[in-house]
Amino acid sequence: MPVLIRSLVDAVGSAHVREGAACAAFAIDGRAPRAAVFPASPDELAAVMRVAAAARVPVVPWGGGTEMLVGAPPPADALVVGTGRLTAVLEHEPGDLTATVEAGLTMEALQAALGVRGQWVPLDPPAPARSTLGGVLATNRSGPRRQLYGTARDLVLGLRVVTADGELVRAGGRVVKNVAGYDLAKLYLGSRGTLGIIVEATVKLRPRPEAEAACWGSFATLADAARAAAALAGGELGPTALELLDGGGAAVTGRAAAVPVPAEPAVLVTFDGLGTTVAWQQAAAARELGAAGASAVARLDAPATRRALEAVREIRTLIPGMVAVARAGVLPSDLVTYLGEVAAAAAEAGLGLAVAAHAGQGLATLAFASDHPAVDATAGALARCRAAARARGGHLALEAASIGVREACPTWDPPGPAGELMRAVKARLDPAGLLNPGRFVGGI
Repeated sequence: MPVLIRSLVDAVGSAHVREGAACAAFAIDGRAPRAAVFPASPDELAAVMRVAAAARVPVVPWGGGTEMLVGAPPPADALVVGTGRLTAVLEHEPGDLTATVEAGLTMEALQAALGVRGQWVPLDPPAPARSTLGGVLATNRSGPRRQLYGTARDLVLGLRVVTADGELVRAGGRVVKNVAGYDLAKLYLGSRGTLGIIVEATVKLRPRPEAEAACWGSFATLADAARAAAALAGGELGPTALELLDGGGAAVTGRAAAVPVPAEPAVLVTFDGLGTTVAWQQAAAARELGAAGASAVARLDAPATRRALEAVREIRTLIPGMVAVARAGVLPSDLVTYLGEVAAAAAEAGLGLAVAAHAGQGLATLAFASDHPAVDATAGALARCRAAARARGGHLALEAASIGVREACPTWDPPGPAGELMRAVKARLDPAGLLNPGRFVGGI
């Protein structure tokens, strides 16, 4: 038995170390890891990291695996460190609206555990049955309800993290009123495991809403829909989610949500809270959509609302013939113009297009489809979409595509002036470059 494997077995037990063909499930772009190991506690994970550091073996943190195709392939000799056995709810304080949870618990399981006391963590990332809390925090992933509730950066009070040299450190705390100082927890949120492996998090909670409802407004043009969305975003109704859909996005979302709506550009606006308040908000939104020129307005009950939000959140999995998915961000005021440029790029490349955009934040998921995909055409369309976003001071990240497309069109934008600072932080926290090397912005 090689020295590395023997040391890993000593740390976690032979039943929790995989080699060879048993690692096939963790291959990325056909590149399988040297081994995969699954510690049962933060202390075991720290011991595994010390083994990897001593052997100078690159480490790929692995939660539910839902984001592992984002970024460059890992080194061929990497060690996968899975968090799937770290699933404890360590502390739930309903009166304080906080919970401390191990990072390997899936979002679905976490919400179920909190729901027993009528609470939830207001994050709705894609694939909640597989997405782990640690993975969601490491990618700063969120869903359409971010319009009201924000992202992980708004909800995390503190973290425990295993460093590159195998130390357990704590950033932040377990209470809402923490001591003033540098908020180091935010350094790890969105860093994609390149600075440390999140093993535990304390998060803010909310009471589960009594009611949920939505309005769907269909419009003749995307510009008309965008004006209606902007009016709702600037109004006083306080929507939970505010989604702008192009014709393709409306068709996919309406079909998946079992809502009989036309395949026209649309606005989906949702509300949650007290039943009487939600009913008033829904009626007011219906009137506003009608006044904005909607050709049709549908009121969605709670089950239809949840289905529609799920369809928006999972749109990348619902596109027949999907060849690429990108996530772009521009100023909300530039969104409709930018989406026009995206549509032109897709049409010129012969690609179908479905868009779901968080209208209040200017963030858009762009899903491209083709019955006869061509790498050059797809990469060219993505490059045009990136250039258009960057010309407006925005960004574009490639979330899903074949390896050929990702080689022709990199996942990340050039880091710009921030790249030097990011590399300096990486060098300070991971001087040997062992944590998820080369997979983040600028090859970090």
